[in-house]
Amino acid sequence: MKLLVRNLSRSTTQQTLTALFSEYATLQSCNLVMDKNTGESKGFGFVEIPKVGEAKVVINTLNGATLDGSKIRVKKAEDRPATDE
Repeated sequence: MKLLVRNLSRSTTQQTLTALFSEYATLQSCNLVMDKNTGESKGFGFVEIPKVGEAKVVINTLNGATLDGSKIRVKKAEDRPATDE
């Protein structure tokens, strides 16, 4: 299950995000979204957890938790609609 993590502090690093989520589940991937121009965090990221049960525990545990001074929001990521090009 792919999770969206929002309201991250600009000082949060990929390593910090990975460390936090790996305390609660086995991660398939963890990606902090970075601004291509400035190289700084955009304040959100995605975490993929293969086991749905673990993902639900992570949502319930970490949604509203404080990380680097910011109250983060964690929810199931919505699938992007396919674009016709």
